[in-house]
Amino acid sequence: MTEVQPRRRLRDLLGFRLAFVLAVVLLPLTLISVLKSMAVLEESRARSEAALTGETMRATSGELRLIQEARGAATVLAGSLPRMTGDLDACSQALRGMMEGGERYSLIAFVPVDGISRCNSAGREFDFSGDPLHERASQELQTSFAVKPVGLVSGASVLVVSHPVFDEGGAYLGLVSLSIPHSGLRVAPDRGDAPDPMLTVLTFDPAGNVLTASRQLDSLEEAVPADRALQALTVEVAQSFTAVSAAGQRRAFSVVPLVPGELFALGSWPFEGAGTVIGFFNKIPVLFPILMWLASLVVAWLAVERLVTRNVRRLSASLVSFAGGSRLVGDIDMRDAPLELREMAEAYDMMTENILQDEAQLEDMVHQKEVLLREVHHRVKNNLQLIASIMNMQMRRTRSAEAKTIMKGLQDRVMSLATIHRELYQTAGLTDIHSDELLSTIVGQIANLADGPDHRFSLKTDFDDIRLTPDQAVPLALLVAEAMTNAIKYASAPEGEAAEIRVALKRTGDEEAELRLRNTVDPRATSMDEEVAAIDDGQDKSGLGLQLVSAFSMQIGGQVEREDGDASHSLTIAFRLAPLADGEERNCRAEAEAAEPVE
Repeated sequence: MTEVQPRRRLRDLLGFRLAFVLAVVLLPLTLISVLKSMAVLEESRARSEAALTGETMRATSGELRLIQEARGAATVLAGSLPRMTGDLDACSQALRGMMEGGERYSLIAFVPVDGISRCNSAGREFDFSGDPLHERASQELQTSFAVKPVGLVSGASVLVVSHPVFDEGGAYLGLVSLSIPHSGLRVAPDRGDAPDPMLTVLTFDPAGNVLTASRQLDSLEEAVPADRALQALTVEVAQSFTAVSAAGQRRAFSVVPLVPGELFALGSWPFEGAGTVIGFFNKIPVLFPILMWLASLVVAWLAVERLVTRNVRRLSASLVSFAGGSRLVGDIDMRDAPLELREMAEAYDMMTENILQDEAQLEDMVHQKEVLLREVHHRVKNNLQLIASIMNMQMRRTRSAEAKTIMKGLQDRVMSLATIHRELYQTAGLTDIHSDELLSTIVGQIANLADGPDHRFSLKTDFDDIRLTPDQAVPLALLVAEAMTNAIKYASAPEGEAAEIRVALKRTGDEEAELRLRNTVDPRATSMDEEVAAIDDGQDKSGLGLQLVSAFSMQIGGQVEREDGDASHSLTIAFRLAPLADGEERNCRAEAEAAEPVE
């Protein structure tokens, strides 16, 4: 038999293999180009980071000036406030006068040691005793910077610049605090041009606390690196690096110390978007050699496709179609193909022509043999029907009831054989038989012959479409006929009801099937068990049907199981299905014998 061809895989195709070879050949040049491109990309990244450092310093120049001014103002006030601490009105008036110079401060206050500020620009009393920022500044006793989320006066985030206040004897009196609104530090007024919209700048102290930012404080995840804390960025000189932000975006970062050891600025922008031109050239150096490699592959593949692959595919399609059973070879256009492929196509045309001629001769021989076999089965069927008709004529003349019963049983068996032969000559191919069609015909025929006014019953069938070889279909059909005849003979039901007969052939596995036959009985009638027992005891010699059932079961390799109950009798025969290859092999042997010349 022809083996099933494996599924076509992509790596088995000629075009794929040629493309793979070309890709390997061009790969070294592509790798060299990629390495050079990576060097250019690294240089571009270094330039981007250097540009970011300059942009960060320019962006924070205004903030640095304001913070330095606030620090200087705090230092000046710390030197003059000790002379005014005794006069609260004069102290507050002086601080208010400093506020009138501009709106850069929201509150200027002198906070004594007890934390209760009565000398301030707002002219009110403020309690800083429980404020952590006041406690920290009081302990450090030096200029400090801190962010307060909610200012006492502005109600918004502020940068608090604190400086300790000492009297002439050096005793600590408190501290002076200047609050700069956060909104006033976001835009650097010293720059001549607008800030880069991609740039984000924030300032922080050595503890990692964010002091100011060029955007809202609640959206700084994009401006902070995810792999390092701000405390680790307290450097003495400016540094640049590329990392992933806390929001998952790859960005370039630059750290600039504004006040060495006290105040730092962190600038960042997207690594691909450090200006549109830089972002474009960040991608091109790597993509360009890859695109060139792909373009080279496409050009080489098109050339191979034009000269070789296309013609091979045409020839292969014709070969596969012919091997699959199609006999429409057609004309394969190989005019533009190389000489070797044209010669191969011509040899293929000659081969297919010879095969078609041989197949035509074989088909004629097979057709003749099939006609002969069909004629044999047809004549056997007609002869069996003639015998059944003769037996019917004889039964009409016979007066003995016992002889009529015996001849009626023989007639049914002859008609069963005739039905089988009719199915054999009507089956196409003569190598297998559909069990559902065969058994339905036999069971229906027996039921029609047995059904009458004095013996009514209902018949239910359930046959799976199982293909059988003739060697197994014939004894199975005879077995069903005998079992059906016995079931009709002993089927009964209480008065006023019709007896029921069920016949089924079901597939129970890939190579197994089961025949089931069941008929109802009237509990008051004589059971089949009594007759079987009588046969075993030698008292009755008329159980030919049961003996035939056992014999036919042995022919199909089945096992008979009978189950007799009070209201029903059942017969079950399980057997293995013969492989259809057996029928094909026998048919092939018959063809070979028919093809042998007669001497």
